[in-house]
Amino acid sequence: MPAKKNNIAELSDNARSVLKSRYLRSGEHGMPDETPHQMFRRVAKAVAQAELSWSTVDQSEVWERRFLETMEQLDFLPNSPTLMNAGTPLPQLSACFVLPIADHLEDIFSSLKLAALIQQSGGGTGFNFSQLRPKDDALKHSQGTASGPVSFMKIFDAATENVKQGGKRRGANMGILNIDHPDVEEFITCKRIEGNLRNFNISIGVSDAFMYALQQGDDWKLIHPNSHQTVRTVKAKDLWHLIAENAWTSGDPGVIFLDTINASNPTPAIGKIDSTNPCGEVPLLPYESCNLGSINLSRFVQFKGVHNRSLDWQALAQTIAIATRFLDNVITVNHYLSPEIKEMAEGNRKIGLGVMGWAESLSMLEIPYESAEAVQLAERLMKFISQKSLETSVGLSKERGTFKYWKKSIYYPDVPVRNATRTSIAPTGTISIIAGTSSSIEPFFALAYQRMHVLQDETLQEINRSLLRFLSANKLETKDILSAIMQTGTLENLAGVPRRVKNIFKTALEIQPSWHLKHQVAFQKFTDNAVSKTINLNREASREDVDLIYRSAWQEKLKGITIFRNNTRKNQVLQQGIKRNMTGCKVCIA
Repeated sequence: MPAKKNNIAELSDNARSVLKSRYLRSGEHGMPDETPHQMFRRVAKAVAQAELSWSTVDQSEVWERRFLETMEQLDFLPNSPTLMNAGTPLPQLSACFVLPIADHLEDIFSSLKLAALIQQSGGGTGFNFSQLRPKDDALKHSQGTASGPVSFMKIFDAATENVKQGGKRRGANMGILNIDHPDVEEFITCKRIEGNLRNFNISIGVSDAFMYALQQGDDWKLIHPNSHQTVRTVKAKDLWHLIAENAWTSGDPGVIFLDTINASNPTPAIGKIDSTNPCGEVPLLPYESCNLGSINLSRFVQFKGVHNRSLDWQALAQTIAIATRFLDNVITVNHYLSPEIKEMAEGNRKIGLGVMGWAESLSMLEIPYESAEAVQLAERLMKFISQKSLETSVGLSKERGTFKYWKKSIYYPDVPVRNATRTSIAPTGTISIIAGTSSSIEPFFALAYQRMHVLQDETLQEINRSLLRFLSANKLETKDILSAIMQTGTLENLAGVPRRVKNIFKTALEIQPSWHLKHQVAFQKFTDNAVSKTINLNREASREDVDLIYRSAWQEKLKGITIFRNNTRKNQVLQQGIKRNMTGCKVCIA
């Protein structure tokens, strides 16, 4: 593992830009009045205050130092709201929320108000709109007709557009409609035109019953959510083809497999889960929230020789224990925006510990992403994280007690545990920039790329630092290689580069979709919540490719699946290569 320092680990120029724009506290004139070190200290001190509920001031200070060191060394970072808000006058620290949408105007707008407050504080919200009556349904009291779920989604979208998260970033929503809702076709196509519902990810809530009907070529009934009567019947295959067609066209909708999710629901006696947070990695009950954090795997690759490298499992175990305790503490010190959210958060104490830097770690270990060795390591790694986090949570239950609804959970009576869930694989968008590593479990998108629309209209440009280190260590000529990847973002067509090197540094669009899926499956096997993963497809990919990926995801017991075909949106966040005459942040090659 890289040598530890007594002060903050080196931050890239892009990391400092992101911190300055979003995370560092501002003074009277809007300029940051804290350094990254002071930010980490603010967060560590605030989160360590939870220790006072069970221990002494001295112990609280011990954990404050441990939390600080873990963050300063970029071994682990919590989700953005914790970095932004801990130790401030409004310490709302959770990233993920699910709010109910009932078929009453007053309830709908109560959820809208709460969603606005959540997004203002930096959180994201998920909704299942399937309880709403279909479009043109008769309304008894007003003598009018219902406008349907999509129309109300537009209201939520407009509100989000005007409420920046924490004053620093756009809000995010997940909208779900179940596959048996009468308005499902309208929902499937609602984002086909770019710009529609721009603050929503959308997913179809798919049941096992539908997938069986699809396999058998059967009809499928669309059911009124209130009367539970069949409104009409369609061919299951026609509905499925519409989903695949629109995902191929625009990237939406994704698919959420509700029966798979509920098969691992830790508290089924409390209720069924029908929604997730905006990126799908945390299935939640109504009013539940979850705070996330990710371990930077690239910090745990140890070098024992030129070709002798491995993960430092002992150091990783220590960080898992610290991170699990940190995330449980967040629940205690958190500020909750409604009594219902507080009740559910403290009732189940869900946390989501995940990873970032997976692709960088593989490249440091000289293991191709597109290999059985990588998939096997993914399973071993996530099993290890799951076990160590569970051990820590069991230990915390002995110190602090089990979560309140433990007796209604799958763990009762044999496993006293502090947290109903402990692991989740989040996208790690901006915190991976801060950590200076690759995002989540994704492969490298490109070896040189532009990240658009991250800091208002500013563009971040990056060259893969792992590649630069590799070229230097192996004494490979860098000038021509850098010139090529600045234009294309890939080594694939570059003469003179050994195939072994090209395989190690394959990018997302060069990797077969089946290998993307294998990595998601490997991590999901040992993840309590879910895995946020995008299956990147070349523009040449077919509708049949999307169909196969979505079917395979269900067969492999994934909880959800998302694809994106390259360049099907004008406002794509990541662009391969760094074109000439671009303005933006300094290219990060240090």
